[in-house]
Amino acid sequence: MATMISKKRSGSSDDHRDPFSAAKKHQPLSKPPPPHAEDPAAALANARHEFGEHGGVNMSIEASATFTVMEPETMRRMFTGELGPDRDFFIYSRHFNPTVLNLGRLMASLEGTEAAYCTASGMSAVSSVLLQLCSAGGHVVASRTLYGGTHTLLANFLPRTCNITTSFVDIRDHEAVRSAMVQGRTNVLYFETMSNPTLTVANVPELCRMAHDKGITVVVDNTFSPMVVSPARLGADVVVHSMSKFISGGADLIAGAVCGPASLVNSMMDTHQGSLMLLGPTMNPKVAFELAGRLPHLGLRMKEHCNRALVYATRMKKLGLKVIYPGLEDHPDHATLKSMAVKEYGFGGLLCVDMETEERANRLMNLLQNCSQFGLMAVSLGYYETLMSCSGSSTSSELSEEEKELAGISPGLVRMSIGFSGTLEQKWSHFTKALSRMQDPTLFNKI
Repeated sequence: MATMISKKRSGSSDDHRDPFSAAKKHQPLSKPPPPHAEDPAAALANARHEFGEHGGVNMSIEASATFTVMEPETMRRMFTGELGPDRDFFIYSRHFNPTVLNLGRLMASLEGTEAAYCTASGMSAVSSVLLQLCSAGGHVVASRTLYGGTHTLLANFLPRTCNITTSFVDIRDHEAVRSAMVQGRTNVLYFETMSNPTLTVANVPELCRMAHDKGITVVVDNTFSPMVVSPARLGADVVVHSMSKFISGGADLIAGAVCGPASLVNSMMDTHQGSLMLLGPTMNPKVAFELAGRLPHLGLRMKEHCNRALVYATRMKKLGLKVIYPGLEDHPDHATLKSMAVKEYGFGGLLCVDMETEERANRLMNLLQNCSQFGLMAVSLGYYETLMSCSGSSTSSELSEEEKELAGISPGLVRMSIGFSGTLEQKWSHFTKALSRMQDPTLFNKI
């Protein structure tokens, strides 16, 4: 019978305070890396491959909530920070879990940052970052076109609970952005790479330069465009994700991620002042295992999402529909996205069709789901089936009518996350079947 002598320990003794020591190093903000210096898929492939405990090609799931030590003195050294995850010493899974930590390393490679920490949801990632970067009385400048939950967090929750205020601006109006950023008072410039739901594209390099000139941290939500755009490689300080969307791809998991400098991520895990450590939005290691297995084919999935979105947007426009898609040359941000995007991945997997009224939007979606099986009426995005929602009455319903108008969200705006199930032509025939039925006055009051 074998006798257990000691647990496996690895890592350098002179780097014991940084669990992200194996991650890619962040370059100074004053000298941002050149755009697209590394394809995100290549960066993922270059990341360390974690094998299973017994040599399996997949990493093991570490399902333990707490971890044992071999000597009593070790626990004291762990709590002082002398021994940590970089040397395979773990305390408690709310702090660091081996499986979740490995997924974080993969996310850091994907986004080109030093470190990443994976959380229980996208909103927990967003709120934890903002609470770490802003103290009471802090100020955020944010795009007025944001996911409804994020907009409400900034507009209502943080002012009420923390006295953190936000100025909402048109992210395309750089003069308005510059005017809203008050040097010495503004902590964060926050925007989405591709705004929800209007698909406004932010000029990431220029906005980063403007913010950094005033010493302001740039936080970018890249949920809509993983692989397509790499904000950190374009100068952003922090990248957040709802991994529930394209990264998951299965509409079956809720998860988020914070990607950024190791110093920031470690500060968020500080036992006295860290927002992640103290608020505890901990990712389940079983979820981390699932997501780590899906990241390698994210690039393949994104290419097909984007390809079909461009084909459908082009054809819908020819049919006379009012289509919003940044891959179309008449989109006001087409050139901006083209200058930033990793060309192999296209222009994103979402498009919008403006039906002008909510009644027409609902009728179209009803026909597309219940008559022709083009897609499903559901919120979220990044699924292999096409998902459709009327944004003004769903994911952006938290905004007031005035805020929706300022954001460019019409009552009949239908957001479509284009899937890749079936063949392209098969699904297109489903779309045209529903559209023909909608335009036939004799069928107007039927499904």
